[in-house]
Amino acid sequence: RSRRQCPPRAMTEPVAPAIETPPSGSPTTVAAFDFDGTLTDGGSVLQFLMALRGARTVLLATLRHSPQLLYAALVGGSVADAAKERFFILLLGGLPATDVDRVSAAFAARHLARRLRPGTARRLEWHQAQGHHVVIVSASPEVYVRVAGTILGVDGALATHLAVGPDGRLTGGYEGKNCRGLEKLRRLIEHLEAQGLMRSDGSRPELWAYGNSRGDLRLLQAADHGVNLGKLGRWGRLRAFPRLVDVGVASPRPG
Repeated sequence: RSRRQCPPRAMTEPVAPAIETPPSGSPTTVAAFDFDGTLTDGGSVLQFLMALRGARTVLLATLRHSPQLLYAALVGGSVADAAKERFFILLLGGLPATDVDRVSAAFAARHLARRLRPGTARRLEWHQAQGHHVVIVSASPEVYVRVAGTILGVDGALATHLAVGPDGRLTGGYEGKNCRGLEKLRRLIEHLEAQGLMRSDGSRPELWAYGNSRGDLRLLQAADHGVNLGKLGRWGRLRAFPRLVDVGVASPRPG
């Protein structure tokens, strides 16, 4: 399959030690990468909304709803999911899906060119070189995460679906659930089943998982090898997991 073609970036962060060969006799291996803050620096949702609606409209809406958004960020969970959906309905409801697709394609390429983290990108390329099944699993809108996945040459991009009404316009709401927390793990298993990658006994393949926030915690806990890409070190939610610079061929799951 095609590999990404992104301009080189200066190395500003440590990268994992080079690994020349995969473990001998290893089973089929899956590598699942979060998108925002893991493959890329920072978030992407506000920039995406600005690309669609303009910076002024998005900033005014953010200021107007800042108390609710701040509360949702602090509480997390279903409260955060609902607040995010209401914000999407406000800003995306009524937009033609074809226009959103067009803007999303340009946005994804631009965002990767500007924000791709070189250390994580090299790790993704290592998994690809070993023939592993590489997937992006993200709470960000699938409409541009899918395009980013195509650019990076991954095998799947699982993200939050935005609902489209019978008139071909976005409702702004989700189709299904926000792809975070336990939903990330559920969507990944569903993908592996659809791809015929589950083992004959019903268990999943060996799993590497990379994330940076509490939304990735359940996925990393379920993985054989969870890796912390957060920038808060021992203060972050994923502090129990090894960091990328410390990861070799295998690293035991904390327990």
